[in-house]
Amino acid sequence: MTGRNLRVGILGGSFNPAHDGHLHVSQLALDQLELDELWWLVSPQNPLKPVEGMAPFAKRFEQASVIAARDGRIRVSDFENQSGTIYSVDTIAALKKTYPDTSFVWVVGADNLRQMPKWQGWQKIFRSVPIAVFPRVPFSLRALRGRAARRFAGAQIQHKDAARLAGHRAPAWVMLQAPLNLQSATRIRKAESGGWEIFPSVNKH
Repeated sequence: MTGRNLRVGILGGSFNPAHDGHLHVSQLALDQLELDELWWLVSPQNPLKPVEGMAPFAKRFEQASVIAARDGRIRVSDFENQSGTIYSVDTIAALKKTYPDTSFVWVVGADNLRQMPKWQGWQKIFRSVPIAVFPRVPFSLRALRGRAARRFAGAQIQHKDAARLAGHRAPAWVMLQAPLNLQSATRIRKAESGGWEIFPSVNKH
């Protein structure tokens, strides 16, 4: 999957299901961060999400592969399923150990930046890998005022330097800029079921 000195973005999540919004933010990250590849890490089971309503891993992986095939720079990975990691902090450590010659960037939404202090080992995540944050309505402004952004305010780089993020030593993070794609997995599941979900869509921690 990798060669030496690749610049790779990581987008983790349930992908329940994968959709054009995932493709949109992935292409945004690839272009603005000047990455060689971006990997979708399909989570076997997000610890922040209920099992009920979660499609089987194989189905989610297959659906993600179909969407990702639209851009040859995007790869779908079962790394977490193979490594047995549950939390992002452990996944990052395992990725760096497995691919020591790859420069990783962790890609998250503004909603996750805002809630990151609830994640296990969240400060270690910041100190382990550069982070790129994509905007999400209505979370972006609140995220920039949140605890994580304030704690690592000194590590934020300007958007004009985003292409250099993969080469930065952590902690380093940037807020990406782009027109928003409002499609979400939650909205898709609601449309398919004809009803309303009890639990909000929250990316894995």
